[in-house]
Amino acid sequence: MTGVQDLKYRQWFRGADVDGDGVITQRDVRLMGERYIAARGAAPESATVRRLNEGMDAFWTTVIAPMDRDGDGKVDLREMTEGFRQELADPARYPQQIGPLADCYFDLVDLDGDNRIDQAEFGEIFGRAGNVSSEDTAAVFAALDLDGSGGLDRAEFHRAVAEFFYGDDPDAPAAHLFGRFTG
Repeated sequence: MTGVQDLKYRQWFRGADVDGDGVITQRDVRLMGERYIAARGAAPESATVRRLNEGMDAFWTTVIAPMDRDGDGKVDLREMTEGFRQELADPARYPQQIGPLADCYFDLVDLDGDNRIDQAEFGEIFGRAGNVSSEDTAAVFAALDLDGSGGLDRAEFHRAVAEFFYGDDPDAPAAHLFGRFTG
């Protein structure tokens, strides 16, 4: 684990602590999903929303809740960082740990359903729902669009999410996926 990963995880924690009380609870994890659903305007009964809710519940149960070392039902920044260091140490586990949830988010971010995320969609979702500034979303999108096509396909999106959670390069295109971090 590197200092860069700690900074990225702290940035992610800020977004995941939806109610701003300094801890992540199961409610925060569910609210994270609801922010994206609301920004998308997705129908509550849609298959994508159902998959996202199931994915968020599984993310809580299998990734976040086990980090709760003191058993209080809350995960603070220290617990989460230590937990990510342990749980997200092996990128080969991405398909089981984060991949399914990333697929759900891709489907939500792809507002027009063309199987790619353009800059406007990226900015809309990460800006409104992810609380990332428009300047940061534009810069991150430009860095992630490695082929200059004007859109991210599912594979590019998965590479970005994997790099964010498992990578340690501060200059990697996905380092600031959930907003700029500062040292």
